[in-house]
Amino acid sequence: MTGTSDPGQDPTRTEHLSGAGGPGFGTFRFWFDSQRWEWSPEVYIMHGYRPGVVEPTTELLLAHKHPEDRDQVAESIARSIREGQPFSSQHRFLDTAGDEHQVMIVSERILDAGGNAVGTRGYYIDLSEAIDNAERQTLDAVVPEVVEARAVIEQAKGVLILMYSITADQAFRLLTWRSQETGTELRDIAEALIAAVQKNPPTPPSSVAAFDRLLLGIHRQVPEES
Repeated sequence: MTGTSDPGQDPTRTEHLSGAGGPGFGTFRFWFDSQRWEWSPEVYIMHGYRPGVVEPTTELLLAHKHPEDRDQVAESIARSIREGQPFSSQHRFLDTAGDEHQVMIVSERILDAGGNAVGTRGYYIDLSEAIDNAERQTLDAVVPEVVEARAVIEQAKGVLILMYSITADQAFRLLTWRSQETGTELRDIAEALIAAVQKNPPTPPSSVAAFDRLLLGIHRQVPEES
């Protein structure tokens, strides 16, 4: 999308998205009955708008989605409404300047007093590489435990990589997001995640057998040295 004539565009968008203190995370709410969206200022800025100037709607959301991801996101929203489930997704969108963002949306249901799902709320997490690198440098400088506790953090990253099919940098970003959002030390988040995963039900035998075959034959996939 381009939007040079749109008065709702954020003239400081480039500064905000450069990683120098700019928003990498934002929050949202989506109400099923009215299909009304609420964005935090950070989500507006991610999309290139000044907060509050435009009304977020499903149509606006879909107009910004990458053409290859638009149908997937539309179906995720429809399923969320139809089944009362959280709106969670990994996809790309284009901001008002046409710059591409890769985001992960992590959410939960909003329940009324009777326990019925009336909406979903959660987080936009910008996984764009430029923001990842800048914020990682800041975190490495501010949070020395990241270096000291590298082993357990690497284990937790591996869990997220396997679960969400994301990169190592993106997995690190998710861990730091939970650390910042909850005010919990990064190392403690990683240790708790590993402990919780170890309590999960055993992996189905069919999956273990498939992985056994992969492990036993993995040497055949190692490129030969020239």
